[in-house]
Amino acid sequence: MSSVTKNFYDETHTVFGHHKNKFLQWIFSIDHKRIGIMYAVVMFAFFAIAVIIALLMRLELFSPGQQIMSPEQYNQAFTLHGVIMIFIFIIPGIPATLGNFVLPLQIGARDVSFPRLNLFSFWVYVLGVVIAVVSLFPGNGVADTGWTFYAPYSTKTGTNVVMALTAAYLLGLASILTGINFIATVHRLRAPGMGFFKMPLFVWGLYATSWIQLLATPIVGITLILVILERVFGIGIFNPAKGGDPVLLENLFWMYSHPAVYLMILPAFGIASEIIPTFCRKPVFGYRSIAISSAMIAGIGYLVWGHHLFTSGQSDTIALIFSFLTFLVGIPTGIKFFDWVATMYKASIDFKAPMIWALGTFITFIIGGVTGLILGAVGIDIFLHDTYFVVAHFHYAILGGVVSFMFAGIHYWFPKITGRMYDDKKAKIGAYLFFIGFNVLWFPMFIAGNLGMPRRYFDYLPEFTVYHRIATVGSWIFAASLIYIFYVLYKGAKYGEKAGPNPWNATTLEWQIPSPPQAENFGELPYIDFDPYEYKDGEPVHHMDLSIKEEKQHG
Repeated sequence: MSSVTKNFYDETHTVFGHHKNKFLQWIFSIDHKRIGIMYAVVMFAFFAIAVIIALLMRLELFSPGQQIMSPEQYNQAFTLHGVIMIFIFIIPGIPATLGNFVLPLQIGARDVSFPRLNLFSFWVYVLGVVIAVVSLFPGNGVADTGWTFYAPYSTKTGTNVVMALTAAYLLGLASILTGINFIATVHRLRAPGMGFFKMPLFVWGLYATSWIQLLATPIVGITLILVILERVFGIGIFNPAKGGDPVLLENLFWMYSHPAVYLMILPAFGIASEIIPTFCRKPVFGYRSIAISSAMIAGIGYLVWGHHLFTSGQSDTIALIFSFLTFLVGIPTGIKFFDWVATMYKASIDFKAPMIWALGTFITFIIGGVTGLILGAVGIDIFLHDTYFVVAHFHYAILGGVVSFMFAGIHYWFPKITGRMYDDKKAKIGAYLFFIGFNVLWFPMFIAGNLGMPRRYFDYLPEFTVYHRIATVGSWIFAASLIYIFYVLYKGAKYGEKAGPNPWNATTLEWQIPSPPQAENFGELPYIDFDPYEYKDGEPVHHMDLSIKEEKQHG
């Protein structure tokens, strides 16, 4: 049997050819599927660490006064949690894991355009992670500046800020390399006959995200280098005493970090656009509008960073412009939700675990989106700025949007990745626990923030105790749900019944080949002469014949 037809878990190409050693087969693999799985292993290991740190912070906040850590340790824990969750887990999360695994399968390619660059980006990512870990130990430990590294504190603190900045820089570089690879793959390796408007919507989300990775990430890279130069050489870029401007750092940071919000959410929206037609057994409503709205969100997203700086002293005119643009970016997002609801209208919905995850995420993300529009109004934002209302909004949008859509995608593509099925009933219980814990944890913070509870504080006034205690109990439910979810998935991967090529009766290309996919994905490249989401009377219109003849491929 040739390497093309063998299962990719049995044999795969590496950068040095073939190895008998299984470990070397993985760490030097240039197979996009293995690289996606390696990303996932590292990311979820650090996700677990970030969750543990957050639980310790919530225990500290269970009552007023010091409980289990000092104010300095709290600031370091806060920074470490933010750096891990944002730079190590959420920003690279969906593209590097599910994107790496699924993108070539969905467009009929045998791999990404630059397999060796894909492996190199993974090792750059791992190097960034290692430096972030090492920064915990020398001197005064990990940075205590918060994950935004605002000046002047980031230029003066005695903690290991330079190492944390270097780690974030390398993680950003890995993100840029992934974006370059995905753009080239989408442009050059689509199967014959697959035009842009025959691509699956998950591919559209990854494609729009890749342009953000390519164009916005260098801004934060430059910013991080400037902070390092400021600390090492004291040249005064952000120091007012030397003619610098600390607000410049805020502008540069958010020029990247707000587009990064859409970098995170666009692939998540793509996951929703795959799950909904599959479990509604209907063609997706408004395919072109969903695809184009991804590009619109990516474009407008570059222009809204200033809504983070309403209290920084910017002019009223600029503040109103940024407020208008913030509301404007809600329009293409609303288009997506309208199309998803229209797809579900009068559908015979199959409430399998991936669909439960998608529906739960709609609720949490809508709350996050609407509260984001509230913060986009200048007058209200001035009142709520730097309160727990912002903390709750951020987590509803990112954790309740990006991460929970990611879990939806993991449950959706789990049979394709592992070749086995999990227990659907238990998986749905995990989803219900997740959303119960999530809302008990974060919703009280909207109330506390509206009453004036400031964020990032180690201590608080007694009148906020009830909200912190409810949130802490919610964190226990939330953490228990994560343990249960991963236990169910582990049991499925280990002992679950074998999945056929297409257990969900879906229409896109990845479901027309074996589970898990063979090495190099396709024995012969398919010819695409159909739309990506075709159902009639609840059944897919086509079941592809991948043994298509050479002349038809190019005919």
